[in-house]
Amino acid sequence: MQNIVSRFISYITVDTQSDPNSETTPSTKKQWDLANKLANELKTIGLSDVTIDENAYIMATLPSNVDFDVPTIGFVSHFDTSPDFSGKGVNPKIVENYDGKDIVLNEEQNIILSPDYFDDLLQYKGQTLITTDGTTLLGADDKAGITEIVSAMEYLIQHPEIKHGTIRIGFTPDEEIGRGAHKFDVKKFDADWAYTMDGSQIGELEYENFNAAGVTIQFKGKSVHPGYAKNKMVNSILLANEFLSLLPPHEVPERTTGREGFFHFYHFNGGIENTTIQGIIRDHDREKFEARKELIEEIVESLNNKHNNAVTFEIKDQYYNMKEKVEPVFHIVEIAEKAMKSLDITPIIKPIRGGTDGSQLSYMGLPCPNIFAGGHNFHGKYEYVPVESMIKATEVIVKIAELTAQKYKI
Repeated sequence: MQNIVSRFISYITVDTQSDPNSETTPSTKKQWDLANKLANELKTIGLSDVTIDENAYIMATLPSNVDFDVPTIGFVSHFDTSPDFSGKGVNPKIVENYDGKDIVLNEEQNIILSPDYFDDLLQYKGQTLITTDGTTLLGADDKAGITEIVSAMEYLIQHPEIKHGTIRIGFTPDEEIGRGAHKFDVKKFDADWAYTMDGSQIGELEYENFNAAGVTIQFKGKSVHPGYAKNKMVNSILLANEFLSLLPPHEVPERTTGREGFFHFYHFNGGIENTTIQGIIRDHDREKFEARKELIEEIVESLNNKHNNAVTFEIKDQYYNMKEKVEPVFHIVEIAEKAMKSLDITPIIKPIRGGTDGSQLSYMGLPCPNIFAGGHNFHGKYEYVPVESMIKATEVIVKIAELTAQKYKI
């Protein structure tokens, strides 16, 4: 247990926050700090073919230890953290034998992690939790996944009696800004299928995710002295507000669940003459996803007719639902499900209300379901991860490797 804890903490204390406004890969130079550390660590534990390319994508190999052909499988995680909340100066707290009560993250600021609000905490009574200090995110998304993959590879190297085929691992930058798989070399990775270790609570096993797009809308106004503005001023802030008021009010993240899609505008920057808003569009159903994009276009067209072409917009697709690519090779989901059950983990098979590198990789020719990494409340100061969940995720990786070899044994 202690090895996993120390490894995880060594990762989360490195600031790797990504930046959606950057055009470089990785989007921030500081991501290189952890990328280089990981590449060196993979060599140290004994993996082969460790590479790190000019964009900080890391790949490595654990060679097969059997004398028959087994499909090459992969495990993938990302090392960047969300741009929405600070990942600088992470100062984790370790709560041993959690008693099911409130956890004071920051006494000075009265920041409390409470099961009254976050009832998932009660699943982990008696376990060891790693939390934030209330001022940063934790980084379990997805440094827990990296911890689990590295720990599983180290375990397999130290226990050659566990038979497995060739295993490839890959670590990516910039997943949190939707670009984690953009420069991932699937041909070089050379795996038949893979798993992202990027889910939340213990037991999650996912092969459906949102179809996703990003949208930027710009509103142009006219500034005139407010005392003489009648029939002359055009306030771009009010144009942006008018646009937002025309979206379905209940189709937002805080009012949807399951396979329900949404519009989410998360950034607003403006004044009288120029206002820009940025958002995302999400839906599991491809037809509904396309309809959401069409609605944006229709609203913009309507506003332009009303306000003399004062609105411009750009929509960019980010990723699609991996279900279409995973269902034809559904045995890869079944192997993961069997691995969990053999470890007394109840599989929770449900759609992801988000995306992973796996969604893009699946469309690039690498079918890639998603497995729990153990964390909760990602992207904020209430993030936490149970140590026992990270241990179980590590065991799942080992078991998948073992079961895959058994499945193809002659």
